[in-house]
Amino acid sequence: MNLERPKPEGMAHLSGGYATNPSGTDGRHSGRVFVVDDQDFIRELYKDVFESRGFTVFSARDGDEALRIFKTMKSRPDAIIMDHRMPGKDGIQTTKEILSIAPGIPIIFSSADESVRDQALEAGAVSFWSKPFPVGLLVDAMVDMLRAKRVQQF
Repeated sequence: MNLERPKPEGMAHLSGGYATNPSGTDGRHSGRVFVVDDQDFIRELYKDVFESRGFTVFSARDGDEALRIFKTMKSRPDAIIMDHRMPGKDGIQTTKEILSIAPGIPIIFSSADESVRDQALEAGAVSFWSKPFPVGLLVDAMVDMLRAKRVQQF
């Protein structure tokens, strides 16, 4: 019996089939995403799927590590994908602390625990995604957000 975890690059099917280039574009974007999740598998999957679309991906295993990394970033990420249940500081507390440093940064909360939806949004998350979901949809939402942000800057 093989209990070895599949390699992330072999898991495109888990992205919901949305990790391909959209028609009419090369599918490349120059956004920065910060993934905060205690599961290596999830961080690696997000990294592979986002990088395949041209994003730069930063990651942290827990809230404390996320805050340490965030405070040292020279360029802020365009968005943060935040898990809820992590060792040490949970996603809600981490969201509050990051937003106290950088109030305008969009935090997308991602959790299998629906009961924390209201708490996450009250803490400042702009969106709540219930796990599991097709990662490609999240990438598409990020692309749309970046496009809207760039349009607003002009």
